[in-house]
Amino acid sequence: MKICIVSDSHDRADPLLAAARAAQQEGAGAVVHCGDVIGAHTLRPLLTAGLPVHVVHGNNLGDALAMSRICATSGGLLTYHGADADLLLAGRRLYVTHYPDIARGMACTGDFDVVCCGHSHVASTVQQQNIRGGQTWLVNPGTVAGIGAPACWILGDLERLTFEVRRV
Repeated sequence: MKICIVSDSHDRADPLLAAARAAQQEGAGAVVHCGDVIGAHTLRPLLTAGLPVHVVHGNNLGDALAMSRICATSGGLLTYHGADADLLLAGRRLYVTHYPDIARGMACTGDFDVVCCGHSHVASTVQQQNIRGGQTWLVNPGTVAGIGAPACWILGDLERLTFEVRRV
């Protein structure tokens, strides 16, 4: 299964939708948003893509009640997890948070195959050594909105555990 990993959309629905559609054209079956959506209306256009979306909030929370409402009326396409998410997608365990420091700590546990975060607006994919003697993928898609850095997202292949930074 391929996934679209995004973060820091900051009320910019157009590049968010463009990333989801580009990922969908490459076979993505879900979107993981690592926070700083801000306005719930930013997610509404994603409904047209028809992909399940998992979203956490960040330090720019916006209106959590509106976020919950739009997700509740999405027919199951949008899921708002709150501060973090523990997901099982295609047999892989993913942890999603907005904060890189929390993400690094969770990657070190070895409990997850992939840990996703945002906040820094800098895209990166690294393998973090974990306490079990293995490595965990630590993935930050940067900012899909292009705030202070190029607008980008990550196409993840959960079967192969590969992650490619893509420009919007």
